[in-house]
Amino acid sequence: MARCKLIERETKETSISLQLDLDGSGNATVDTGVGFMDHMLEGFAKHGFFDLKVKAKGDLNVDCHHTVEDLGIVLGIAIKETIGDKAGIKRYGSFMLPMDDVLVLCAIDLCGRPYFEFDCNFATERVGYLETQTVREFFYALSYSAGMNLHIKVLSGINDHHKIEAMFKAFSKALDEATTIDPRSKGVLSTKGLL
Repeated sequence: MARCKLIERETKETSISLQLDLDGSGNATVDTGVGFMDHMLEGFAKHGFFDLKVKAKGDLNVDCHHTVEDLGIVLGIAIKETIGDKAGIKRYGSFMLPMDDVLVLCAIDLCGRPYFEFDCNFATERVGYLETQTVREFFYALSYSAGMNLHIKVLSGINDHHKIEAMFKAFSKALDEATTIDPRSKGVLSTKGLL
């Protein structure tokens, strides 16, 4: 069964079209108007072996906040819809990723109950045209629209570029694990019988 969804969302602030294929090969075509965000989403696709197509237009004359936050909402919806009733998936995923000076931990539970923990301090206001404060907003919006328990913790590191990039890569690896079909699983991985 194909685990691929196209999600479109339009507001007065943003217009976003996003297609996600969980069973892809890491191909990405991304144009958000925020170069560093494009780079992060391309890395997300590559390291999680997801196919991703994103076209976003936002009120970047204001700042990048609305665009980045709404990208999180739309990607979260796409994840939620592609995993459907979650039958057969591993449900949990975690990854500890090193990137030069940085070490990041990401853990996921696709339980249907949103919860978000983010432990990171940034030293700079922006990386490229991406405001560092919006990184938390992206993952917060994603976790709540996906119904995902998501923990991201920077364990060590100095460079903000490396911190953000390690977060996106660790998230993609954890999501790849959590969405993997486990042939031993019959139905959903819960004693309740429902996620």
